Amino acid sequence: MIKPLGTIAAAVLVTATLVPATAAATTAASCGLSASSITAAGDHNSVAVVSTTPPRATSAALGRGAFAPGQVKVMASTMSILIDQGPDGSEYDVYGYVIVGDALYQAVYSAHGDGVVNSPPAGLRRIGGGWGKFTMVEEAEYQAPNQGNISRWTVYGLRSDGVLFRWTVSSKGVWRSAGSAPGFAAVKSMALVSKAATYDTFVANTRGGALYTIHIPTSAPMKPVVKQVRSRTWQGFETLLTQKCGVYGTVLLGIDKDTDSAYLYAVGRFTGTTTVIQSLGKVPATFADTIYARLKDPGAPLNGE
Repeated sequence: MIKPLGTIAAAVLVTATLVPATAAATTAASCGLSASSITAAGDHNSVAVVSTTPPRATSAALGRGAFAPGQVKVMASTMSILIDQGPDGSEYDVYGYVIVGDALYQAVYSAHGDGVVNSPPAGLRRIGGGWGKFTMVEEAEYQAPNQGNISRWTVYGLRSDGVLFRWTVSSKGVWRSAGSAPGFAAVKSMALVSKAATYDTFVANTRGGALYTIHIPTSAPMKPVVKQVRSRTWQGFETLLTQKCGVYGTVLLGIDKDTDSAYLYAVGRFTGTTTVIQSLGKVPATFADTIYARLKDPGAPLNGE
């Protein structure tokens, strides 16, 4: 089971709670996120993006040779990093879900600050089979305010035929099906923007160019509520990554694989078509890898909706 995060290495993981919070998108001046990626050679890298105008970016190696070349097909939309209390404080663990072949695994490896992996390739704990046709995996772990323990683990998976699945995961790592919903075949990418005691919310873009929120109550049966945010121009992004900014704001990174580029946006609270979205510009980095995920702190809140 994923463990709570310790101290975050600022050079690797950019958090998004660095400024006084308001709902306005313009409060994102000091926020950011870290986009991690897996190269064709199996290296695990990170680009830390800070939401100045224009954005700033710093690249770093998380784990050189962390995976075998071509091993990983899909990486969970968010990955976690835990800083170890080693002799020099420079060691860390990276862990998260990956799809290898037809199976879902929880991957974990440890490395030094220079990206040298202690024991490559990554250790893989098999979760289950039948994942070969899934295009997205995301974990929403909810931690109530002022409580030390994560109280809810929920995992979502989007299959290539547009069916969105949900599972609950116990503290002992036992998975249970919690429903599914069809109708998402047009979705290109999804990213979690809110997690609460009673719901999770994603932002998603479609092949037709629309941008939506997908609000999913934790109750059964699973009944997503889809709300349009924008009607066009978002079809160019193959991957969306998000990070909390302030109380209700979000920084949103869109990665365009046709041009190996990315653009950063500051978003106010998601309120449908009235949502404030401010373009911060092109990120000064190359996004040439095919698999991307956001580095995260599992206990950190997301309040974008």
